[in-house]
Amino acid sequence: MGLVVPVDEGREERADEVRFDGRVVVVTGAGRGLGREYALLLAARGAQVVVNDVGSATDGHGTSPAPARAVAQEIRVAGGQALADGHDVATAAGAHALTAAALERFGRLDALVNNAGISILRPLTELTDDECRRVLDTHAGGTLHMLRAVWPHMTAAGYGRIVNTCSDALFGDTGLSAYAAGKGAVLGLTTAAAAEGAAHGIKVNAVVPVAATRMSLEAVRDDPRTTALLTDLFPARHVAPVVALLAHDGAPCSGHLLHVAGRRTARIFLGATEGVLWTHDPTPEAVRDGFARISDTGTFRTPASVSESMGFSLARLGAGAAGTPVLDLTTPAARA
Repeated sequence: MGLVVPVDEGREERADEVRFDGRVVVVTGAGRGLGREYALLLAARGAQVVVNDVGSATDGHGTSPAPARAVAQEIRVAGGQALADGHDVATAAGAHALTAAALERFGRLDALVNNAGISILRPLTELTDDECRRVLDTHAGGTLHMLRAVWPHMTAAGYGRIVNTCSDALFGDTGLSAYAAGKGAVLGLTTAAAAEGAAHGIKVNAVVPVAATRMSLEAVRDDPRTTALLTDLFPARHVAPVVALLAHDGAPCSGHLLHVAGRRTARIFLGATEGVLWTHDPTPEAVRDGFARISDTGTFRTPASVSESMGFSLARLGAGAAGTPVLDLTTPAARA
């Protein structure tokens, strides 16, 4: 059973309050749902917020500047500073234009929340090529494009905070193939960028939100019971505090996935079991007969890098006396 921690609902300002005064945060997909909650909380805590949203339908069709403008106006009415932006981060040009707009308006860029996404949930045999492209362009492409766009500015500043968005779709279910593929790519981008950013003061994490949003409620629209549970137990506002902490100077981790489901917050991680060390070259039959031990999760490790994973394998094979290897996995520059 998880630990239950009481929370003071009548929050008073504290000396160690998580504040964003003087910081600039870009939030993609901020016109509705989760992104709106992120933008509002960040602004309430002092951030200057770039509210990015193309204003599309949940399947990615159509555009409208209204959602981003409405949230930016909501922030300004409350006394905050915000810029509405409608660039499409599913393209490299759109991501660079969004980044340029933030820098032109506010002169800096401290944190990025990659929240933009669309939802097309169909069995593999029913997905069209265009639907696959749109899902992957938005989730995998949008996250990668924004990372590449902000990276030079963050490395030059020696500081950055990036929060990506994954999904319970990582665990798999019927009809989630394209969506899960996009979110799986985001997981890989998160861990890789966290490793790459460590030397530059950049922390990269991801949230796995479970929340009642336009997208999730549409997915369960024919299931009244699940709709009621989502609405009652998983309001989008419960995810925002976790995102705010990960976007803050004091973010306690990098390369982590935090699962936020209502008032429950936990960590999701990649683990490797101890596995089986074969005394001879394995055969298919040996793998079959040893499969229970291969799959036993009673003991596992959570490598923080490819080097750590390789070091563990070397140690198991009796060649780990030299410790964790230092690997340079970069591809040489292309020849002209």
